[in-house]
Amino acid sequence: MCATMAVAAAGIILGQWQTHRAEEKLGIQHRMEARAKEQPLRVLPSGADDQEFRHVLLEGEFLPQWTLYLENRPHEGAVGFHVLTAFKIAGAQQVVMVARGWAPRDAAERTRVPQPPLPQGMTRIDGVLRRDAGHVLQLGQADVPRPGAILQNLDLVALAAASGLPLAPYVVELRAAPSGVDDGLARDWPAPSLGIDRHRGYAVQWYAMAAMAIVFFLVTGFRRGRNDKN
Repeated sequence: MCATMAVAAAGIILGQWQTHRAEEKLGIQHRMEARAKEQPLRVLPSGADDQEFRHVLLEGEFLPQWTLYLENRPHEGAVGFHVLTAFKIAGAQQVVMVARGWAPRDAAERTRVPQPPLPQGMTRIDGVLRRDAGHVLQLGQADVPRPGAILQNLDLVALAAASGLPLAPYVVELRAAPSGVDDGLARDWPAPSLGIDRHRGYAVQWYAMAAMAIVFFLVTGFRRGRNDKN
């Protein structure tokens, strides 16, 4: 009896936790949708947590020497890179890493990186604020960021230390190429995976386990009672 009730209680508690997580992530999804409709920001906010997914229009200059390539980023079944370049904000000391888009990897020479053109001088970028550039499974020790490096993940703190740049703690994903530049990069960025349906599915499984434990307890108790009477 005690074991059965413990299983039922655990199932209910874990089911409630998964339901709560689904509700939290549903709230995040609603905030994403609301921020996408707000007026674009023309200055960088002080923090990314409260402003992630905001549309931004920023003016400044690209720093082409600090272009990095994030590998293991597939697109429509093809292997390739996400190309990122530092961007100095006009009239400020702040620099932000800009995810410019996706480019295919050279199948013959894997260390050869694409060189999509960049605008020269002052330019305007149209993008969306993100807290990071996304993560993939890190294989081995992360390399120290250096100009033109191929990396698995972008560590903004490590990059700021290596480059000496006053980096903002977020990334801007471009929505379109800067005006007058045909860089050939793909920019249909993957939507963040919130896993709402997964949490709901887990909640159903835990609730079902609790229900089965209760039914088992009732059935075995009924049978035990009949046997005692006989």
